[in-house]
Amino acid sequence: MNKKVLIVGAGIAGCSAALALARAGWHVTVIEKQPQWRFQSSGIFVYSNGLQHFRQIGAMEPLVQAGFAIASGRNRYLDQDGRPIVDVAYPALGSPPAPPILGIKRAEMHRVLSGLLTALGVPVQLGSTVQALQHHGSGVRAWLSDGSTHDADLVVGADGIRSGVRALLWPGVQPRYSDFGVWRSVHRRPAELVDKVMMMGLGKRLGIMPISHEKLYLFGTVAEPEGRWIDPALWPETMRARFAEFGGPARPFLDELSAHSEVLYTAVEEVVMPLPWHQGRVVLIGDAAHASTPFMGQGGALAVQDAVVLARLLAQEPSLPAALAAFGERRMPLCRFVQEASHRVGRAGAEQDPVRHAEAMRAFPAHAQAHVDDFYRRLHELDELDAPV
Repeated sequence: MNKKVLIVGAGIAGCSAALALARAGWHVTVIEKQPQWRFQSSGIFVYSNGLQHFRQIGAMEPLVQAGFAIASGRNRYLDQDGRPIVDVAYPALGSPPAPPILGIKRAEMHRVLSGLLTALGVPVQLGSTVQALQHHGSGVRAWLSDGSTHDADLVVGADGIRSGVRALLWPGVQPRYSDFGVWRSVHRRPAELVDKVMMMGLGKRLGIMPISHEKLYLFGTVAEPEGRWIDPALWPETMRARFAEFGGPARPFLDELSAHSEVLYTAVEEVVMPLPWHQGRVVLIGDAAHASTPFMGQGGALAVQDAVVLARLLAQEPSLPAALAAFGERRMPLCRFVQEASHRVGRAGAEQDPVRHAEAMRAFPAHAQAHVDDFYRRLHELDELDAPV
């Protein structure tokens, strides 16, 4: 095979697609708008269903080594004062089983993925964006921001929620605000903190997740009005104020937030894009096609799954346009399922009526594990991982 693919974006989706396609024999070029490898300094967690797909592109083992695996799969739910509500367990999927939950610093994840690209000899052109795309014959020509052109058999738009590729070919599809903001901060991990923790407050949630043997991160969701701008210099004190009512294991980390802390605030948007996710020989993957709210923790998993499924279909289908059409048709049901499940969880966590919140917390232990089991059972039904090759 001597087919060429241009991948736009070097985030999780783009790097994963580059690894999957390079391993399948494609000649891969990646472009990334950042002038140097620099990624958000907060953490991310990936559940076992995503780790299985990282294994398929040769990335799971180095990611596990760089992060913090929760072998028990335990997620402790506490109230905002730190009192126990219930423990649930996430599954270890695959053969051999992948860790149920992996926490890792985002910069470490991208260090691993970029290192694998380097090892495969995949060129990454930094500081570049696509300015125009034109189909010609059996290929696509891309005009890049440095004035050069690039001809390819396939262009993959993996350039995130504000995708430049999507803006060129699908200008009517825009991100929409979710009414939530996410606050994240990085801290030193006490040796005894080895589980994922979710603290359930009134209209707010605050999580704690180990991301290495030395570090953990806090991640909190709270309703924020659309268009609110918060000066990054004020992020530490604003995060501390947003979650001031939380005690328990989160209290020491909130108290230590200062101008020297690693804090990140993101206004949460999502992309709900109708089919098709391709035009001719250009296809969108990852957040460019289906960015979700964060309440199910599936963003990274969806990105790497897209990459694996796309590479498989391109190998199976004799026609490239047919492979791209099949990709959207197979991936959209699972992505919509995750988006809708995340909406439900987000709405439930945003309940600000004290009586209804208290009732929900009393009922939560009885069905919490069943909800996790049902979610992963449905994911398995929709997942393409075990589809015949």
